[in-house]
Amino acid sequence: MPSVSTERAFALFAVVVLLGTALSALTVPTAAGADDSLAFEPGVPDEYAFDAPTETGTATVGGDAYESVQAAVDAATPGDTVHIRGSFSERVVISTPNITLESAPGRLARIDGDETGDALTIDADGVTVRRIWIHNSGRDTGSNDAGIWVNGTGARILDSRLTDVTFGIWVNGVDDVLLRNNTIVGREAVRPLSYRGNGIQLWKTTDTRVVGNRITDVRDGLYYSWASNVTARENTMWELRYGVHYMYSDDCRLQNNTSFDNDVGYALMLSEHIEVVDNVAVNNTGVSGHGILLKRIDDSVVRGNHFVGNDRGIYVLNSVRNVMASNLVMENGIGVHLTAGTEDERVFGNSFVNNDRSVFAVTGELAVWNASERGNYWSSADAADIDNDGISDVRYRPSGLVEHLIYEHPQAAVFADSPAFDAIRLAESSFPVIESPGVVDHHPLTTPPHSDWRRYYERN
Repeated sequence: MPSVSTERAFALFAVVVLLGTALSALTVPTAAGADDSLAFEPGVPDEYAFDAPTETGTATVGGDAYESVQAAVDAATPGDTVHIRGSFSERVVISTPNITLESAPGRLARIDGDETGDALTIDADGVTVRRIWIHNSGRDTGSNDAGIWVNGTGARILDSRLTDVTFGIWVNGVDDVLLRNNTIVGREAVRPLSYRGNGIQLWKTTDTRVVGNRITDVRDGLYYSWASNVTARENTMWELRYGVHYMYSDDCRLQNNTSFDNDVGYALMLSEHIEVVDNVAVNNTGVSGHGILLKRIDDSVVRGNHFVGNDRGIYVLNSVRNVMASNLVMENGIGVHLTAGTEDERVFGNSFVNNDRSVFAVTGELAVWNASERGNYWSSADAADIDNDGISDVRYRPSGLVEHLIYEHPQAAVFADSPAFDAIRLAESSFPVIESPGVVDHHPLTTPPHSDWRRYYERN
């Protein structure tokens, strides 16, 4: 009986022969990206168009009327509500704690910052801004010009609209902020995207909540820097560089967010103890083209998400001890791209459906992607379930020697779907003695755990 080394040597010899005949000009195929046949209705307009109020602005507080918002908030005392109506052209600074600034019943009142600095600054604790339209902040990204600059703990910005802004809302080192049900529209004409500001900037904030906001035409939708224990849920981000961008932000939670038509849906970097649960990333293509990027993300959970129609569904770089479970990874150019120092990942219960390539793994080790009795569903696998328990009796190698050699020798890409390479894949799946670097699932599922995957093909 041939030894293990003989088996591997034979397989390697066959590949080397093929490599010798390849043309040096050939390169690795790029990820194909979204399928035009996918059905996805994000529930946002193709573009936003708002009619500005035409009446002259009036602000009232305590029964007194003022011609400027600034005069009214200066006259307010803690506990007061300042009602505004119509249009104002001014920059406003709120220095009185525990007051509310809101539009009078009817249309949203608008504060135009005249393209200078921050349109509205919250410089006191406990301030609430409700149903206000902030328009036309300054344009200087170096000065971090924002629609609303938040310097007060416990601020509440609710049901408001920010348009033609550089940064939308900047939370500046204060805690317990609530940003809920706001619409943020930046400056579409500013190109490249890196010249824009971010929709919501979270800097050194703890216990902040970002809920139900809609963000477009900025650089990154939600940007975290040294934030902690922040919950972002039910937000929608589109036509951006990154929908969500984490840097040095631990113990945060992303839940039920939707990120589509961006370069990257969720770009999470240099953070740990993150929960990414029940989010959607669709049609994120471009220079990077990831549904989610995990770069130096440790001890985190990615569970129950849908990564559909991206260049790469999940890109994992130099990350350790993470759980990736119960995700739908579908119609991507590459389902999961695994590289550079990533190890100790627990991957199970996922549905890999109709990806051009399920896994591309650049690793010197063999990664096992299954729980003790349950692996993942692979639409590209030839399952054999003799005892009808829903688990294939044949292990599956979504990434192995062939993929590793193509990465090392791009000229061999022409043979990726050749009978010779298919034979090597079959040998890796059938004979455990051939254990080349890559990924193996010892308990592949015969049906996808996600019963709703077909909805991405069903148009109304």
